[in-house]
Amino acid sequence: MAKLLLWVVVIIAALFVTRLITHKQAASARRPKSPKAPAPQGAEKMVRCAHCGIYLPRSEALMSNDHTWCSLEHAKLGPRH
Repeated sequence: MAKLLLWVVVIIAALFVTRLITHKQAASARRPKSPKAPAPQGAEKMVRCAHCGIYLPRSEALMSNDHTWCSLEHAKLGPRH
């Protein structure tokens, strides 16, 4: 009887280990293989709106008459003194 119980435990342990291995392999196969993200560039230069004084990235600012603006409305209003 003890031998039978030992064999049952060994078989259950082998099935458990096999299931763990196949589960880990299936999970790694499901994971999307995306290329590495590009390295972040340096910080973008910030500029100040001539009307309201808010700072914003240069790529988002409007440039006109040697001034930078955060919006078309502020460009129409002109610089604040």
